[in-house]
Amino acid sequence: MATSDLIAQFILSAIESSTDGFAELRRSALAEQFSCVPSQINYVISTRFSPERGYVVESRRGGGGYIRISRVHQTPRETVMHTVNAVGDSLDWRTANAFIANIYESGLIDKTNARLILSAVSDNALRAVSSANRDTVRASIFKYMLVTLISE
Repeated sequence: MATSDLIAQFILSAIESSTDGFAELRRSALAEQFSCVPSQINYVISTRFSPERGYVVESRRGGGGYIRISRVHQTPRETVMHTVNAVGDSLDWRTANAFIANIYESGLIDKTNARLILSAVSDNALRAVSSANRDTVRASIFKYMLVTLISE
């Protein structure tokens, strides 16, 4: 297993086992524990524990600095509406994938619907749309599909 995967698994386990609902970690201690540079810890946190994936990350720098990571707890409807509002007017493929991964992992949609949405907003599906307009069209399709799913 890659070091990034091990770090992410450790952080996720710390969040899940916490009675407070968050993990408070020291970047330097994690880097030492996993024999890596602190920037790798930053990379894991920014890619795997982002707001798009349903996490809030607070950071305090300095000698007593820490990183506090918590999972946002919302109702299914709130999660979808938060996602729709977070998309805005433009959405790239990578961010769409992260949003869908979060919604799927939360159990709000099944694998079939996740794959359907990702297929509908893929670059292949939007090939006929100019590259300058593709992210705008992707955002619109993505939001309408999510709203339709929660309107059932």
